[in-house]
Amino acid sequence: MQNNITDLNNHLFAQLERLGDEELTGEALEKEIGRAKAVVDVAKAINDSGALALCAQELIAEYSGFQSVNLPVLLEPKEK
Repeated sequence: MQNNITDLNNHLFAQLERLGDEELTGEALEKEIGRAKAVVDVAKAINDSGALALCAQELIAEYSGFQSVNLPVLLEPKEK
């Protein structure tokens, strides 16, 4: 399975929708908030990893004379 930045955004928005459920209260709400914090932490790590990979590709392109930058797999669109 290959995921990309669009998949990450979809997961983040799904989590946001779960947090917006007005029927969620008390312990269930606290549990969802904890889950949301975990999702955000993982998303940040994924984003940081993609940013580092992109930066590396930019440096390779700059110092090797390439005219274009190859996107990290995480940032590439999925083939349909």
